[in-house]
Amino acid sequence: MTTHVETRHAIHPDHAKRMDTAELRQHFLTEGLFADAEIRLVYTHYDRFVLGGAVPNGADITLDKIEETKTATFLERREMGIVNIGDTGSVTAAGRTWEMKTGDVLYLGRGSGAVTFSGMGRFYLASCPAHRALPCRLVTVNEAKEMKTGAVETSNKRTIRQFIHPLVMESCQLVLGYTTLEDGSVWNTIPSHVHDRRMEAYLYHGMAPEARVLHLMGEPQETRHIFVANEQAVISPSWSIHSGAGIGGYTFIWAMAGDNVDYTDMDFVQPGDLR
Repeated sequence: MTTHVETRHAIHPDHAKRMDTAELRQHFLTEGLFADAEIRLVYTHYDRFVLGGAVPNGADITLDKIEETKTATFLERREMGIVNIGDTGSVTAAGRTWEMKTGDVLYLGRGSGAVTFSGMGRFYLASCPAHRALPCRLVTVNEAKEMKTGAVETSNKRTIRQFIHPLVMESCQLVLGYTTLEDGSVWNTIPSHVHDRRMEAYLYHGMAPEARVLHLMGEPQETRHIFVANEQAVISPSWSIHSGAGIGGYTFIWAMAGDNVDYTDMDFVQPGDLR
């Protein structure tokens, strides 16, 4: 088993304005998160948020200690959300084992110790610092808070499912869920918004190999774009908008960390105000 960690430093918006395509992808796009028998993490300097993937491929792989946190175990001072985007698998931590079906989300509180992934799951990981220990909890798809929004007329009819969220359970600062576009709809998170109180990361999945999502980012008056493939993620700084449109159906997992866990705390930017 291999654990690989990459570090991403925070980028000032003035720097981002001058980036070409290759630089934008280098700093904000994460590729190759999911590899058989490996745990791959990206440690960011945006609210010390970590995202990654774990693919046991029928064996057992364990996330325990990484050099970047300088702690005895990865979760010694952190909380983590785990989303299974693959077949049924299991996660063991804090002396317990949870079976996770496709779409289920597991919350692990601060001090949960080593985390072992098993079975045929493809596990997406999102972690941030935690100031206290909270109970671990498995939230199934049926237990999520579901919200229908958007319309066919605006090509953004979608279902939002909130898992690690104040309406479902308590966390320290991690907020996580995912949004699925309905057939014929392509636009997500319209109108765009920013929230200076927290950063965000998006994992796009459920896409055909040849499909892409055109992810929009940057300051509202200085927008940029990145073409994103299946199972790739985008890191979104607090100063950046985040929205996009895809070819065919897709789901994106959103995860946030920062000062405010209020999902509705956002500053909207109408399409007519974007440049």
